[in-house]
Formats: sequence, C-alpha cells, structure tokens
Amino acid sequence: MHRNRAANLIFILAAAVIASFFISGLSSCGFRTLERFEETREMMGTYVTIIIYADRKDSREILEAGFGRIQEVIDIASIYDEDSEMSLLNKNGFIDDPSDELKELISLSIKYYDISNGSFDITIRPVLALWSEGLWKESEEVQAAEIQEALKLVGSDKIIIENNKIHFTVEGMSADLGGIAKGYAADKALEVISEYGIENALVNAGGDVAAIGRKSGKEQWLIELDDPDGAENSSSGSEALPSFVFENKAVATSGNYYRYYDPEKKVHHITDPLTGYSADKCISVTIIADSCTEADVLATSVFVKGPMEGMELVEEMEGIEALIIDNDRNIYQSSGLLKYIK
Repeated sequence: MHRNRAANLIFILAAAVIASFFISGLSSCGFRTLERFEETREMMGTYVTIIIYADRKDSREILEAGFGRIQEVIDIASIYDEDSEMSLLNKNGFIDDPSDELKELISLSIKYYDISNGSFDITIRPVLALWSEGLWKESEEVQAAEIQEALKLVGSDKIIIENNKIHFTVEGMSADLGGIAKGYAADKALEVISEYGIENALVNAGGDVAAIGRKSGKEQWLIELDDPDGAENSSSGSEALPSFVFENKAVATSGNYYRYYDPEKKVHHITDPLTGYSADKCISVTIIADSCTEADVLATSVFVKGPMEGMELVEEMEGIEALIIDNDRNIYQSSGLLKYIK
C-alpha cells in the first residue's frame, strides 16, 4: 500500500514538472506577452522612430544599436558633413578606397537609375542646387538656360566604380544620396535589431517604414497615408485614402506636398532628372516592397514617371505594389495592392 502511494506521488510530481516544462516551452515559442519599447530621434533631417517588441531587459542596448547603425549610414552618405565619404567624392570628383557601404549605396543607385530609365538619379544635385539658390525667381528663359547647362552634369551612367575607386567622368558633377539613404538606413537598422533575436520591430525614417514580424507579435502593422490635401480638406468629397496592413514589408511615400523651394509652393523638391523641373504628373506615390531601400527609390521613380509609365514599371517588377494619386486626385492601384488594404 505504501509503495503504491509513493509511486503515485512520484507520478504526480513528474507530471507537474512535465506540464510546467510544456507551458514554459509554449511561452518561448511565441505565446509570451511582449513589451513595447519605442524611441524617436531627430536624424537625417527628419524624425526617426524605432519600435521593438521584446520581453528582455536589454531593450536599451537594442534601440541604441538600431540608431547607431543609422548614424553609421549618415556618417558615410551625408552631403552636409564635409568629412563624410560622399562629401569627399563630391569635392574631389573621386574617392580612393571607399567603404563597402558607400560602394553599395552608389551601386544600388546606379542599378535603379538603369531600372527606371533615368527617373531616379543621384547626380541631379547640380540642378537641385540651382533651385535651392533661387532659380525660381528668374525668368523662364534664364531658368531654361541654366537648367540645360546643369543637365550636362547629370547622369548616373557617368559614375564609375572600379579598382576600389569611385569617380565621376565629368568635371563638376556631384551626387546626393537623399533619395535612397533613408530607406537604406531603415533596412540596416532592422538587420541589426534582428541580430538580437527580435522578431517584431518597425523603423520609421521620416515616412520610410520598414517592419519585421507583427505589432506585439499578434496584429499586423498598420500604416495610414497622409491626405495630400491636408486634414482640413479630408471631408471635401474626394475618395478616402486606404490604410495598409502588412508584415515583413516596407512602405515609402513620395509627395509634392512636403517641401518646396519657393514661397508660392510651385517648385517642389522632387525634380525630374530628365528635364530639370519639378515632376508634375502626380501628387503622391506610395510603394510597398520587400525592402525599404527599394520602396524609397521606387516611390521617387514612379512619382517622376507619372501614373501611366509609373504603374507599368511597378507591374513589371516582382513583389512591388503601388498606390498613385495624380494631379486630378484620381487614385491608381497596382494589381496586387488589395491584399494590403485594411
């Protein structure tokens, strides 16, 4: 009798241990409660937010690593830091022994220059400089003459990467990585965060959004688009803009309502590299892609091309979706966009 009781007691204790182990195992496999950690900093001329979901105590280290990785990209790509590699390339027309990061950024820029047939071009900087210095104040004749002269310095096919050297083939050229650096930095920050074992995180670099996993590990990430007409006109009768839900994707938007060179808001910051003038076929383009680098670049490319040519480019590319708003507020959606609309 006593032996039977002892055996039963041992069995019960063993079952309890196994049950405890099983529950613990479920917790480690995704059924645990995750805590949200979020921080926003001013970087790259905008606000950058990093959100992670974790149950670990090293959240501070992870956030610092994410922001630190973004700063590494800034230190290389910034045209406002005279000591950056990009500034040295612009100053001298060449750079010897460039970092792998700069080579990757410029190689990607040339790749998308080719894909977009010149609608994305980092060498547009000489033209942008004219507008920022007040070209919009001049007559149409003066504008046309100065732009035509500056366009001689434009074309990413004039950048050569060889023998561990990057150089421009035309004297006076300069480049600006602003159209790719934010998306690229967001991707790199997520890579670092993932290395810590984080499965659910989001990086928002001034509207260029890259995400892995899900919000709190449960709900998909939600992105709401800005109304190009402003909140005061959101009930004007125009078609409401959709919200997007996604996971393991990136979203970027280009619009002509963010920054202007002139007080009358006629000359905006998205310039057509082929004409030298502000792109005038769209007011907003949103791209969903696998990487934020690609979403960032294609948002600009499609904006420049306009709704017809831009959508043709989107439909030709695998894994890319788009929402385009033209000047008449007509909305165009790519064939696979519906699955992301809430």
